[in-house]
Amino acid sequence: MTRKIIFSLLASLCLPIAALAQSPAGQKHDLLLENFQLVDVETGDIRREQLLLIDGDRITAIVPSSERSALSARSTIDLNGRYLIPGLWDMHVHFEGTDLIEDNALLLPVYLAYGITAVRDAASDLATEVLRWRGEVERGVRTGPKIFTAGQKFEGIDSIWKGDLEVGDRKNMLEGMDKLEAMQVDFIKITDNTMEPGLFLETIKEARKRGHLVSAHVPLGATIEQLADAGLSSIEHASYVLRLGYAGEAKIAAAARSGEMSKQQANDAYKEGFDQELAKRGYRMLAKKGVAVTPTLIGEWQLAYLKETNHSKDSFQRFLTKDFISKYQWRIDRMAGETAADREARKARYQLTARQLPLLADAGVTLLAGSDSAALNTYVYPAQALHEELTLFQQAGLTPLQSLQAATVNAARFMGRWQDFGSVARGKSADLVVLEQNPLQDIRATQAIAAVICRGRFLDKAKLSDLLHEAEKRRAELDRSRSGTGSTR
Repeated sequence: MTRKIIFSLLASLCLPIAALAQSPAGQKHDLLLENFQLVDVETGDIRREQLLLIDGDRITAIVPSSERSALSARSTIDLNGRYLIPGLWDMHVHFEGTDLIEDNALLLPVYLAYGITAVRDAASDLATEVLRWRGEVERGVRTGPKIFTAGQKFEGIDSIWKGDLEVGDRKNMLEGMDKLEAMQVDFIKITDNTMEPGLFLETIKEARKRGHLVSAHVPLGATIEQLADAGLSSIEHASYVLRLGYAGEAKIAAAARSGEMSKQQANDAYKEGFDQELAKRGYRMLAKKGVAVTPTLIGEWQLAYLKETNHSKDSFQRFLTKDFISKYQWRIDRMAGETAADREARKARYQLTARQLPLLADAGVTLLAGSDSAALNTYVYPAQALHEELTLFQQAGLTPLQSLQAATVNAARFMGRWQDFGSVARGKSADLVVLEQNPLQDIRATQAIAAVICRGRFLDKAKLSDLLHEAEKRRAELDRSRSGTGSTR
C-alpha cells in the first residue's frame, strides 16, 4: 500500500461533515449513543439514562433514554455503561525542528488515539508547517487534533531558540505583530531570553490592543503584576509564579532591568526566602486580573527524577524517530555535572511548584493543562504527557474534577471557544472520549480509552489501534530511510 493511500485512509477516519440543523421529529439521525454515563465537567455530576444524538460534526440532542422508541439513527452504538467526556485539550505543545517535519507530522493521529482532540502550539521553528497542518485538519484532509497556534514567538535579538520573531525596538515589534496577524495566528507568545523588559510589556499591550490572547514566560526585569497590568492572558510554566512569594520581587526586577544584577544573580535571589502567604496574595491578584496559569509540571518532574527513572523501555518511543529522541540529549548533557545536592534541590523546587496548584485554584486562578511536549523537552512525550500532567495535578492536591476541567472547560473558555467545545452539550462539536473508568474518582481513568469521537466520527479501539500502528510504521520508515537501509516510498 502506498503512503498516499495510507494517508487518505487515515484522513477518512475523521473527515468533518457539515453540521446539520436540529432534525425535525421522525428524521433519521447520523449516530445515536446509548447506555453511557455522561460526565458533566462543569458540575462534576454523572448523568445516566441519557441518549446522545449526533448529526454531522455536532451534538444535536441529549435526551432521556425513555424517548428511545421515538428516535431513529443510521448507526446506534451501545457504550455498555462507559463514561463519556469531552475531548481533551493539550494547552501547551511544540512541533519543532526543521529536520523533524515528518517526525512531528506522524504524531498528529497519535494525539487523537490518546483522546486529545485539540492542541495549542506555543510556537516553534515550524510555523509554516504547523499553519498548513492546522488548515488540513480543518478541511478534513489530515487526521489529527484541532490546532491552535502562535506561529512564531516574540523574542529579543539573538535569541537562543530557532525560528523566533526577533525584535529589538517598537518598530520591529509592530512589524512582527502585522506579520503574525497576516499568518492568522490564534494567540501571541512571548519569551524572556533576550527581549528588553520594557519592550516585553509594550508587546503585551499591543497584542491586547489588537484583541489577541497573550501567553508568556516572565522576564527577570519585570514583575508579574506589571505583566498582568499590561494585559497578559496566561503565564506558561508554574515555576514562574513562585516569584510572587518573594518580598523582594520588585527590587530584583528593577536591578535586573538596570543591569545592576546579572541573570544568574537575579535567579539566585529567588532561591531562598519563599513566603507562602505572600504568594497566596499574589495568586489572588492574578485571579482578579484574569491571568491564567499553564503549570507544565511534567517536564520539571522528568528532569527532577531523571536519575531514578529508566526510560530505555518506554513504550511510547515506538512512535519517535531516532532523530527525534536524539534531541533529548542536550538537557541530559546540561545536567551531567549535577551533584547529589543539586538533584535534591531540583526535586525540592519541583515539589514547591507542585504544591502551588491547589493554592492557585483556591485563589480563583484558571489552570490550563499543558504538557510542553517537544523534541527539546526530554522524555515529555507528545500526547502521553498530557495524561501524565493530569496525574501530577491530582498528586499535587487538585481534585480529579479540577484536573479534568483544566483540559476541557478551562481550555475552551480560555480560547474563547466555549460555545463549541469543552463540555458535552447540545450544539457543541462532537469531539468526545469514551472511558472504561470514572475520571471523577481517579484522573488516571483518562488513560483507559475505549473510543474517541472525532468531529462526529466514531473511532473504536480497533481504529485507534490502526492509527497507532500506522504512526509506528511511519516512524520505522523514516528511521530506515535515514540509515540508508530503506526507502520511504
